[in-house]
Amino acid sequence: MSFSRIALAALGGFVAYFFVGFATFGLVPSLKNEFLKYQNIYRSQDAMKAVMPAGMAFMFLAIAALAVLYAMLCQNAVGPAEGLRLGALFGSLIGVFAIGSFVVHNYVNLQIGLKLTVQQAVAYFVEWLVVGAVIGLIYRPLVRH
Repeated sequence: MSFSRIALAALGGFVAYFFVGFATFGLVPSLKNEFLKYQNIYRSQDAMKAVMPAGMAFMFLAIAALAVLYAMLCQNAVGPAEGLRLGALFGSLIGVFAIGSFVVHNYVNLQIGLKLTVQQAVAYFVEWLVVGAVIGLIYRPLVRH
């Protein structure tokens, strides 16, 4: 495993995570509108600004952990196309994990509607699929002789 390559893949995944997240809210205004229906549950945009640095730091750590897992699991990936394919598969699995462990978990524990839950499930699945694909595209295993 190459830790510098893992760090670069994690950084790329981190950028992709926020790019897709911001694009989702921009391209799917109904998602933002659904969140606004639950102001007693979710922080306002102004309140989020105070905790955003910690959130971003821990999101980077989470994506770095995924990059390490990818590097451990996909040591034989050869070339960008194979990395992209395996990364997308890896990201899809992470997306399914996020839906089960986060989205549906919140639907059970929080008083949010099914519409928001479904929209979050789609958004987070796509987001993690892209993150995995970017990690797979960037990370290159060390060549062993």
